Amino acid sequence: MDISIFDIRDQDDVIALWRDCGLLTDKNDPYDDIRRKINHSPDLFFIGRRNGKIIATLMAGYEGRRGWINLLGVAPSAQKSGYGREIMHYAEKELAERGCIKINLQIRHTNKQAINFYQSLGYEEDLVLSMGKRL
Repeated sequence: MDISIFDIRDQDDVIALWRDCGLLTDKNDPYDDIRRKINHSPDLFFIGRRNGKIIATLMAGYEGRRGWINLLGVAPSAQKSGYGREIMHYAEKELAERGCIKINLQIRHTNKQAINFYQSLGYEEDLVLSMGKRL
């Protein structure tokens, strides 16, 4: 898989992949999510391609100490082939090079497949309560 930084010309293909992966919700506008990402930290928005076709995507964030993983998706037809692991390792390397000491991510407690995937990469449940507020 070839991993590169997101290019705006890939926007519709990325959103289609997110839709296929079940990553979109009624509360988020994917076009707005992409606009915000490319205005803030475009160098942490990764795209994975195989034979020129987008098969994986990952948005990472970094606040100066901790990193975040958001919107990791692998095309259903390409899942269980190591591409999720590959793009995660790439993001971890990029974050580590910036001085990141810990990576956080959030998973819906009902998403057992994602929980198992991240555990296989060495991620562990933190004993913290995640809270949020929509603005």
